[in-house]
Amino acid sequence: MKKGIYRHYKGNFYELIDVAKHSETEEEHVVYRPMYGEMGLWIRPLNMFDELIELDGKTIKRFEFYSDKKESP
Repeated sequence: MKKGIYRHYKGNFYELIDVAKHSETEEEHVVYRPMYGEMGLWIRPLNMFDELIELDGKTIKRFEFYSDKKESP
């Protein structure tokens, strides 16, 4: 996954900081932070972050790459 700013399909922006592995399962997770509110750190399984979802009969990415710059959009 490319580090940078991603737009969630609901409209909010998130900074993907890095990809990390779970110490027990070695499953890859993304480390990210919302670019609003408290801006705390979160993790999510990589396959979930990068998955396709169906919305209004269309297949779209859950998070779409927006920019490699860290400034808020």
